[in-house]
Amino acid sequence: MRFFEEKAARHNHILFMNSIKSTLLASLLAFSFHFALGQQAVLYGHLTNEATKEPLVSATIQVGETGTISDLDGNYELSLEPGTYSVIFSFVGLETRTESVNLKAGESHQLDVALSENANILSMATVTSGKHETALGEVTVSLDVLKPNLIQNTNQTSLSGLLDKVPGVNLVGDQANIRGGSGFSYGAGSRVLLLVDDMPIMQADAGYPQWEDVPLENIEQVEVVKGAASALYGSSALNGIINVRTAFAKSEPETKFSPFVLLYDAPKNKASKWWDTPRYATGGSVVHRHKFGKFDVVLGGNYYKQQSINDSTWSERGRFNFSTRYRITDRLSVGLNGNFNKTKSASFFFWGGVDSLLLRPGAAVSEGQNLRYNIDPYITYFDKANNRHKLQGRFFNVKNQTATSEADQSNRSEVKYAEYQFQRKMERIGMVVSAGAVYIGTAVRAPLYGDTTFTSRNMAGYLQLDKKFFDRLNLSGGFRYENNLVQTPEIIEYQNKDVVVRRDTIPGGEIKESKPVFRFGASYELGRATFLRASWGQGYRFPSIAEKFIYTLFGGTPILPNVKLTSETGWSSEIGLRQGFKLGGFSGFLDLAGFISEYQDMMEFNVVFQGFLASFQSQNVGDTRIRGLEASITGRGDLFGLETTVLAGYTYIDPKFQDWAPLDSLKSGSAAFRLTDAYRNGVNSSICSAGNSCENILKYRYKHTAKVDIESRAGKFSFGVSAIYNSFMKNIDEVFEALIVPGLRQYRKENKRGNLVLGARTAFFPNDHLKLSFILGNLTNEEWTARPGKI
Repeated sequence: MRFFEEKAARHNHILFMNSIKSTLLASLLAFSFHFALGQQAVLYGHLTNEATKEPLVSATIQVGETGTISDLDGNYELSLEPGTYSVIFSFVGLETRTESVNLKAGESHQLDVALSENANILSMATVTSGKHETALGEVTVSLDVLKPNLIQNTNQTSLSGLLDKVPGVNLVGDQANIRGGSGFSYGAGSRVLLLVDDMPIMQADAGYPQWEDVPLENIEQVEVVKGAASALYGSSALNGIINVRTAFAKSEPETKFSPFVLLYDAPKNKASKWWDTPRYATGGSVVHRHKFGKFDVVLGGNYYKQQSINDSTWSERGRFNFSTRYRITDRLSVGLNGNFNKTKSASFFFWGGVDSLLLRPGAAVSEGQNLRYNIDPYITYFDKANNRHKLQGRFFNVKNQTATSEADQSNRSEVKYAEYQFQRKMERIGMVVSAGAVYIGTAVRAPLYGDTTFTSRNMAGYLQLDKKFFDRLNLSGGFRYENNLVQTPEIIEYQNKDVVVRRDTIPGGEIKESKPVFRFGASYELGRATFLRASWGQGYRFPSIAEKFIYTLFGGTPILPNVKLTSETGWSSEIGLRQGFKLGGFSGFLDLAGFISEYQDMMEFNVVFQGFLASFQSQNVGDTRIRGLEASITGRGDLFGLETTVLAGYTYIDPKFQDWAPLDSLKSGSAAFRLTDAYRNGVNSSICSAGNSCENILKYRYKHTAKVDIESRAGKFSFGVSAIYNSFMKNIDEVFEALIVPGLRQYRKENKRGNLVLGARTAFFPNDHLKLSFILGNLTNEEWTARPGKI
């Protein structure tokens, strides 16, 4: 018995000793772990832009295989083992900087860095091509960047005037046209998507931009993407994107006020001058930017009043806008932006005749009052893994009260836009992942659309991957899936003076459609400042409510609905070369591009006949193809001792219908042939009228355009020149020449040489805060039409 008691005691003693050993071992391991942690050092600091003193958000800090990004206040922190390190600080558009640091065990070392501007223009930061900041030289598509200095130097009062400076971009009756991708659609539908701060701002019913709504007084830069971009931005980005990025408040408060007055000279043909009192435009803009601790605010306003050289044509508008941002923490910020624009205007659609080019025909004047506003809330959050989460929205409301002697063209519409965006930067493998979901809801009511309410809903998801290989090759791929729904009455009745003149039936009162779109691109750095790029992207555009359901009169001509109108699709591709150069203190780049675009079931307004009455209707005109070449040069810096900026370019396009018929076929075609796209395209083209060649060319395109803008500063003076050349627009709607616009055929026969518009300007800078400018537009008093019937 005692034997068992002694054995139990020894066993308990062993367990006790083992427990002590385990406790001591655990304590030792814990102490060792704590000691190891204590040996680490902390590197932290603050990153700023040397020129603006602004904090740099999402700047990259790289230490070997370890790295991080700066937060919303420009702060960063890294835990590192003791030792000597080379720390690389980089931010798109700024010079990369490397600092050496020696860290001791347990040390907290502060290293604040200010990055200077990169003189190489190819390093300029852009966002639109991939929804994240990318150096201009590395983007895989054609992209132009316009800075606010160009707006100020040329006194632009609308974004449309600024876009006229961009190579490859034309405006035909305020319709944006990039490399021949669009024609003239009478204010209904657009293949170019207008964004303000990465969100669409297009009128809900017509899918059309209002250039005067853009707050030019508060622009950071404008980015123009040429080619299909539907994979990231959806319908209406079929031909390209114009993205206006507004400015935030800077470290120092700033107020800018810019008044102006413009006077119109008499035309060359003095007999055309109909006015006794001066024709003019006047107005001004003001903007104030201020930081209050973590709260940023920008307030802006604009007033414009014009009495045009065209009879009974005038406009007056006022705009107010604001931007706010509050940084709740170093990872979370919220903001609210807004823009309000009220306009009154009057105009006529086409002239009275070749002897009265500036006078209206009879009483055909359109007068209107418009109120448009948008409210944009947003939230940006960086999680602990430095992934960016962004939730943004826009409520866009339009109230147009427009009437002519022919019809009430008033309408009301609203757009509700919401987008969630996720972005992850994987610095170690050189990849950026961008993904998101989009909702767009609209509601439209107008006499133009049977005086009933139309609602629509668009839902989409997208994914974009950007990967860098060998520090030279950039690959980009994107995908978007869109789902569209339009809800209408099952029976739509159209009235003219309270009399029902037409009925259309929509089965079930719904129109549904879904479509996937893709894009791919590559950019390779062949050598120092030499980048070769190639891209291919699909495009897609769902018909706007105006194109599908409008019924009204337009300059005396009926505009008819087409409920059978279907979506247009297409693709564009290009291969291009960007070559940077430096001449002393002047740096820039030459860009060469060859491109091709194809559209299937392209939507265009065409003439249809009801008996002997000609009407317009949006129709699918078949397939089209546009080939072309573009060369441009952009530069800035010290040139021959003068601070100089240059923007110039030449664009050639060959836009053709894929379904086309020669003149003989149009005259002798069978009844079956007269139902084909080839016949309709030919018979509706002015180029196939009597005495013309019937050349296959899309309507409302310039085959050749050339643009240049140069400005230099010497001391307190600056001097600038500009030129815009458009070749003759060979083809328009035949019905305009034959029936609608008096004298148009004669005018076009007498003016076939195209047009060259020259400008010059000078400015005086008495001090750093004041600039006085004198601008001469259209030096040679050139006369031209950007669309039929309007000088």
